[in-house]
Amino acid sequence: MTVVREWRRDGFVVSTDPARLDLAMVQRWIADESYWARGVPLEVVRRAAAGSLNFGLYGPGGQVGYARAVTDSATFAWLADVFVLAPHRGCGLGRWLIECVMTCPELQDLRSYLLATTDAHGLYRRFGFEEPEAGRIMRKSDPEIYLRAR
Repeated sequence: MTVVREWRRDGFVVSTDPARLDLAMVQRWIADESYWARGVPLEVVRRAAAGSLNFGLYGPGGQVGYARAVTDSATFAWLADVFVLAPHRGCGLGRWLIECVMTCPELQDLRSYLLATTDAHGLYRRFGFEEPEAGRIMRKSDPEIYLRAR
C-alpha cells in the first residue's frame, strides 16, 4: 500500500495522492509549454505517472504544478516533468515543490538523483545537484518520437 504524503503552506498543498492529479492539465502543459516533451500524448503522460512517485501542487483553484520521481526506492531517482503554471511563479512555489520531493521519506537515503534542465540550474544547486563529470553520463534519446506517433 502506498502512503500518501502531504505538505501545506500558505493555502497550497503538495500531495503524492495519484487520485488528485489532473493528468489532462499536466499533459497539456508538458505538450504545449515544455521544451523536453513537446507533443507528448495523454496516454504517455498517464503511463509515466503510473510508473512514478507523483507530486501535485494544488492551490485553491486546483492543480498549479507538478513533479515526478522515477525511482527504484533504494538507490536512484530521476526527477522529471517539474513545472509551476505561469500565474503562480515568482513566489517560491517551485522551490517548495522541489523541497517536498527532496524531503519525501520514500526518496531518502538514495545513492543518486538525476535530472535534466536547460534553465533552472540555480534552483537545483540549492538542493545539492551539480553538473556531472564530462564523459560519465551517457544518453540515448529520440526527441521526435511523439511527432511520429501522430
